[in-house]
Amino acid sequence: MSRCEISSPLVQSPQLPKSPDGEPVFPEPWAAEAFAMTVHLHERGLFGWDEWAKTLSAELHKPGRADDGSDYFDCWVAALSALLAKLGVADAAMILDLQKSWQRAAEATPHGKPIELANDPLR
Repeated sequence: MSRCEISSPLVQSPQLPKSPDGEPVFPEPWAAEAFAMTVHLHERGLFGWDEWAKTLSAELHKPGRADDGSDYFDCWVAALSALLAKLGVADAAMILDLQKSWQRAAEATPHGKPIELANDPLR
């Protein structure tokens, strides 16, 4: 993702891992997708920068978070989930059920194959 493609102030999110060039760095594809989804929802006006920063900061400062920041994008996803539930866009229980379904799908997917929700043995 080049700098010119990132127009959202979410790039300035607290503690966002960045390259020496100042661009976001993602440890896994899912983290980039969570970032892109958040930017998209923000740009569409679902929530403002201040609301996002407050929600993300609250997640980042919860007890038990990794000192080395390795759980940053876990915090990001938790913040997005909390914000979507608070705004009434998604039900917290529904989000949790989907997370569990994706986890089961990942565990049931053979190594090297794409993880698909259809791989969840309980679906």
